[in-house]
Amino acid sequence: MEVAVLDKKWIEEHFETLPIWQQSAYTDFAAMVADEANTFPCIPARKGFLSNELRYSFIGDPREEQSIKTLALCLKEYDKCAQTFGKYTTHTIFFKTPTDMHKNFDVEDYRNLFWSVLDNLTKFDDIDWPKEIPTDPAHHEWEFCFNGQPYFVSCATPAHKLRKSRNFSTLLLAFQPRWIFEEMNDTTVFGRKLKKLIRQRINEYDAIPAHTDLKWYGQEGSYEWKQYFLSDDNSSPSKCPFLSMQHSLLFPQNKEL
Repeated sequence: MEVAVLDKKWIEEHFETLPIWQQSAYTDFAAMVADEANTFPCIPARKGFLSNELRYSFIGDPREEQSIKTLALCLKEYDKCAQTFGKYTTHTIFFKTPTDMHKNFDVEDYRNLFWSVLDNLTKFDDIDWPKEIPTDPAHHEWEFCFNGQPYFVSCATPAHKLRKSRNFSTLLLAFQPRWIFEEMNDTTVFGRKLKKLIRQRINEYDAIPAHTDLKWYGQEGSYEWKQYFLSDDNSSPSKCPFLSMQHSLLFPQNKEL
């Protein structure tokens, strides 16, 4: 089990030693967030990439228990030094996404897989849920927590087409520590300007308007879990899968070919 939390400098210096799928994933990510035209909507992600504040882990097939164990160890390793990486840091997870998933998984399959990853991840959490974070996703201050750290977790998949900002060549999860939003929120001038600019970029980047679920953390009517995995249309699930799944943590089987 290889536990590796890597930075941009290390990956680029050792690029030729990486497996092909990892080379492709990193190349695709770099091309997306640091495109020459500077169109990628998530400005903090672009800044974090260019300043080498992002960290990366390559994980195996997300349907396998070993992969979730590795993810848990990588998150714990990241958390040890995360606050030294910079104010735009995010732990970016590239999952190996086999051909059968590319061929057969639609957006809803990836949604179910995403929540199964988070649910199964909790099996390897040794630290109690933070007391200040509600355990009910229906609460507007709920956030996914691991190793005592609240995270905003966003997901991108190969199946997203219209919502280009949530499309990626592999299953990708981005774990953003809650503390990075201390200056990026609705109570600061910087945060309000940033939100307006990001929303404008999303509307230009995607083939459909920004999802109505995208709101500030802690606001009434804002639910973090809805923002983690956005539909490829304007639909929105009515109930968070996290509560219903956490008592039956089964690893999903490969979808029938």
